[in-house]
Amino acid sequence: MLEELFNLVKNVASDSVVNNPEVPNEKNNEVIAEATNTVASGLRNMVAGGGLQNLVSLFKGNNHSQSENGLLNNPIVNMMIGHLAGKLMSKHNLGSSEANSVSSNLIPGVISGLVNKANDPNNAGVSLDGLLNSITGGKAAEVASQQPGGNLSDLLGSLSGGSGGGLMDIISKLAGGAQEQQQRNGGGGLMDLIKGFIK
Repeated sequence: MLEELFNLVKNVASDSVVNNPEVPNEKNNEVIAEATNTVASGLRNMVAGGGLQNLVSLFKGNNHSQSENGLLNNPIVNMMIGHLAGKLMSKHNLGSSEANSVSSNLIPGVISGLVNKANDPNNAGVSLDGLLNSITGGKAAEVASQQPGGNLSDLLGSLSGGSGGGLMDIISKLAGGAQEQQQRNGGGGLMDLIKGFIK
């Protein structure tokens, strides 16, 4: 799942990073890896903090909230933009306005692409189930297997309704899995994995 995300970032990055004279060519792959890390960590942190419903509504929202302009109004997306801009300034010596410009163009495009791929029935490579499973270190598949029909997507559909006594239990199990992943990958492990995709 992480590799699909990296490839998606790479595709979106052609204008805002690769063809951008403000980003030195030798920094392109590092900036793409940084953006991939920001999105993966941001989504994982959202679930770890108990925000599974926010993630589901991001992926199952209306078309406007999933458009790149609509995403700029999403606090989670704004947090990722700010985080990436900070990294681009501190680690890659980009100026403030350039770092903000790259981040503001890249992150909403990546999230929008991820949401579109996850909602495309013809695209088996990216799904909300797969994304959650990756974020939670396999806890999502474990939770799904304990549900009637074993389908996490149906279960997540009920999240938007907010009903069901077992729902809080599921949110807490997935949050726990995401927290374990945070601790496991906290020391740069996630970034090391992402850098392995650079060819």
